[in-house]
Formats: sequence, C-alpha cells, structure tokens
Amino acid sequence: MLLIHNGYVIAPDSGREGMADILIKDDKIIAVLSNGEDPLQFGQITESIDAAGLCVGPGLVDVHVHFRDPGFTYKEDIFTGAEGAARGGYTSVVMMANTNPTIDTAETLRQVLEKGRQTNLNVYACAGVSKGLSGQEPCDYEALLRAGAAGFTDDGVPVMKESLLRAVMEFSARRQIPVSLHEEDPSLITNNGIHRGRASAYYGLEGSPREAEISLVKRDLKMACHTGAIVNIQHISCKETVELLRQAKAAGYHNIHGEATPHHFTLTEEDVIAKGTLAKMNPPLRTAEDRAAIREGLLDGTLDIIATDHAPHSREEKAKPITEAPSGILGLETAFALAITELGDKEGMSLTEIFRRMSLAPARLYGLQAGFLKAGGPADLILFDPKETWKVREFASKSSNSPFLDTVLKGKIKTTICGGKVIFSSP
Repeated sequence: MLLIHNGYVIAPDSGREGMADILIKDDKIIAVLSNGEDPLQFGQITESIDAAGLCVGPGLVDVHVHFRDPGFTYKEDIFTGAEGAARGGYTSVVMMANTNPTIDTAETLRQVLEKGRQTNLNVYACAGVSKGLSGQEPCDYEALLRAGAAGFTDDGVPVMKESLLRAVMEFSARRQIPVSLHEEDPSLITNNGIHRGRASAYYGLEGSPREAEISLVKRDLKMACHTGAIVNIQHISCKETVELLRQAKAAGYHNIHGEATPHHFTLTEEDVIAKGTLAKMNPPLRTAEDRAAIREGLLDGTLDIIATDHAPHSREEKAKPITEAPSGILGLETAFALAITELGDKEGMSLTEIFRRMSLAPARLYGLQAGFLKAGGPADLILFDPKETWKVREFASKSSNSPFLDTVLKGKIKTTICGGKVIFSSP
C-alpha cells in the first residue's frame, strides 16, 4: 500500500479540508485517515510519500484539450499531451474531435482511445456532431457512443444548421450525454481571433464582434432548455454570455453548463496588442469588463467549469502575420497556477471551489469517475504547494505557443498520481 501522510487534504465533493493521511491500494483510495488513526490497521505500508507542507487534492479534469492526434502530430500527440497534462496536475482529459481524420467514426474513435490507454493518464475523447465537422450531416451517435464517445462536439467550428443541432440535442437528452458548443457565428466575423475593439483597431482589422458569440448562445440556450439536452457552452468570452447563463440557471435549467478558460479570466485584448499571435485565440480575448464578468461568473457558480482549450501550434505557424497565424495557446501546464494566482489570490476563491471548477464539475458533466477524494474513489491525486512561486520557462508539449512564458505564477504541482502510480514528480 501507498501512504501519503502529513498533507492538508482538500475534498471538493464533501467540502472536507484538513490534515489527513491517505491510503492507496492498487488504483483506489482505501482510507482517508485523521485524528491519529493507525494506517497499519489496513495492512503493510510498502511505499510512503511525505506531504508535509503540501496540499493534497483530486487530480484535475480537463474536458477541452486538443492533442492534434491523428493528423497534426508535429504540433502535439497523445503522448506529449499526456505528459504536459501530468505536469499540470491533470489525471483525466477529454480530447476534441477536430483531428485529421476527424473523430467522426467508431473506427477512428477506437484508435485514439487505444492510444490514450498507452499513456499514464485517463484519456477520453468526444466525437463529432457532424461528419467531417462540416456542419451538414449528423454522425452515427449511437455507434460512437458504443465505441466510447464521452460526448459530442464540433469544437473549432459552430453548429450553424439548426436541424442538426436539434438532432444532437435530442440525442443528448435521451441518452444523457453532453454536447459541447463552440459559439461563434462566422457570418459576423471578418478576422477571427481578434476582438473587434481596441485590438482590431491596433492591427487595422475588423475583427470578431461580441455579437458573434452572444447570438449563438441565445439560440442554443433556448434549444437546450426546450430539449433538456446536457449542454456545455465552451470557452466563454463575453459578459453578456455570462449573464445569459445566469438567467437560464436561475430559471431552473440545470442541464446547462458554462466553461471558462484560464486565458479568458486572466488576459484581455491589451495582451493581444502586447504579445501578438501568442495571444490570438477563438473566441478572442476581449475587454477588462468581460474578464471581470467571467471571474464573477466563476465565483458565483454561473460558470461551473474551468477548461484549458489546450491548443498547440508550431513556432513557424505562430510566426506568421496576425491574420494568417492560427488561433490557440497552450494551457495544461499553467492552468492550475493561473487559477490560484488570479482567482485565489486576487478574487478570494477557496482551494475547494477551485477544485470544484477544475475537477469535480467537469468530471460530473462527462460522467467520469474522477474529480473527488474519498475512500473507495480513484487514486488520482495531486500534491501541490499553493504558496510556491515559479516562472514559466518551458513545456512538455511539442509546442511553446503561450502568452504566459516568463510569467511568475503562484501554486506549484509537486506530484501527480494517476491510478495509484506517480506519473509526475517535480525535481
């Protein structure tokens, strides 16, 4: 058995916090001990980790990652993505379907899931809403569900065809499987990845207006409320979107979920002016008011999920002019520290609430056995120092496209344990 002792344990499912020892056998937690309970009553201790001065929480769960595999493995692959995830404290991730070929058949889905099983991580995958993510023909949802789809999304592109959207939402409601939606109306966007405002004016572009997000969110929330589908509004960027979700939840529609990224609760369009393509993403970074609204939504629970939208691109791609460079940034290795730095230190969010947004709620959305810490639960844990500062210098990813390079952050992952095995240990 593995004993983790002298740690400050945070269990977001029960709200329990305090000094405790954790006993692990194989891939399960068999006991959480406090008040001097003797771990030897459960058997022989074969390995121990001294967590003195550290906090212990459930492994993080990211329901929005792009591992670029198959088709774009010069940017990232499932193995390097899993390594970066472990360094960032993640033990479960859900991959998006915009690969090449797209994950829109049972055969492709089984292939990526098999590769995921060769890592030390719990790797899941969404399948496409539409064939080829073209927004026209629906995928075979039943076949994909049988093959192991965690959910459905055309992330990277919005679902514009209402009959297609209704079909997947009705399937979602019937089978209780989530649909995650990328909300940007392309008919309103001239240059994606750049907010229509100060950033677009700086680059002499028209950019992406907030209405592109708001209009689709209004449409899709209405349909979700009508069908009862489990819907996740991805990478929210606008204050109006936060308020629309707040109103829907207040009306009792608890099948609707809101996702925020660390870059949207940390940065603004001013960072696009300062950092160029390294801060270009879809939807774009917007104003300080939008950032404040996203933080408030996370604090009051309107936005219940923090996901990274981890999106690696090569140095050569990001070196292109602002209108040609692809959108997206790395996220897995900086997300937890950004949450502690920006939400914990600056906004007063407790570690328990951070874990609820980054572990418990995303796991519950996708029905994963993850994100909680108790006897009988999975031995997926992180040990971390919430006070240690560190500078972002390098990544396990094949790529390095991050606006947070050389940024000093607070909160350092020391050890990541998945399935009872140490998969990352900080030197």
